[in-house]
Amino acid sequence: MEHLLGLLRVRVIRGVNLAVRDLKSSDPYVVLRMGKQKLKTHVVKKNLNPEWNEELTFSVVDPTLIVKLEVFDKDIFSRDDRMGNAEFEIQPFVEAVKVHSEHLEEVPSGTIIRKFAPSRQNCLAEESSIIWVDGKIVQDIILRLRNVECGEIELQLQWIKIPRSTGL
Repeated sequence: MEHLLGLLRVRVIRGVNLAVRDLKSSDPYVVLRMGKQKLKTHVVKKNLNPEWNEELTFSVVDPTLIVKLEVFDKDIFSRDDRMGNAEFEIQPFVEAVKVHSEHLEEVPSGTIIRKFAPSRQNCLAEESSIIWVDGKIVQDIILRLRNVECGEIELQLQWIKIPRSTGL
């Protein structure tokens, strides 16, 4: 693949306190988009606190792209209902991988590389850290959903290095 930097594995862990879109509950699933790539989780029936624990993988060519996340309620006889959206940048994560992956072999597992605070410019619900864990660089993220009355989505990012790739 031309100019492939690597793969970004996004583990969609769970939703917390998602909005009701059916009578008493919802049948949520998550759609992630980065550039022209679109990935989605399976549907969890009748659950406002769904556990997906599903890994979705993007090919990263341009680290400046933003990952857009949208939650939907699956409906059978009508269009799926929107349950909020969020987005996050991958560039700081990719930069951390680029700068630190070569020099971390002697660093203890659990070492924090960089921290991010919630702000009006991002969708973070709480502080997020890029961490060196068991030979991998990972970032746990909790995103507050926008354009909806309530809900958060928990994710974990992990970089997968591709042998013979042009990038990192």
